[in-house]
Amino acid sequence: MSLPQDRKYQASHEWILKEGDVFVVGITHNAQDQLGDLVYVGDVDVGATLSAGDTAAVVESVKAASDIYAPVDGEIVAFNEELDSNPALINEDAYANWIFKIKPNNPSDYDGLLSAADYEAQA
Repeated sequence: MSLPQDRKYQASHEWILKEGDVFVVGITHNAQDQLGDLVYVGDVDVGATLSAGDTAAVVESVKAASDIYAPVDGEIVAFNEELDSNPALINEDAYANWIFKIKPNNPSDYDGLLSAADYEAQA
């Protein structure tokens, strides 16, 4: 599967997409493929202020649980509530289903994240 070119990536398998003054964050197809069928997505604390690299969410599958990390310093402003009742949406299309939104302290931090090509090279 080719990676969407309209977003940035982290080595820890999150994708990040600019949407106005917030960043939308989800996990890559590679991550959901390795995890298998997701049974839980959550532990997102809307209103929390996080530093880049802090745990922002948790995903659990029949195989394992995995932390999802904040790509930048900022405030969590939304959780994708559809995932409460249907975490498998991420398995169906990892790039169409976001997990949380973060309002960055410094929007230019986006520029320092991995391009699709850089992510593919290290994945």
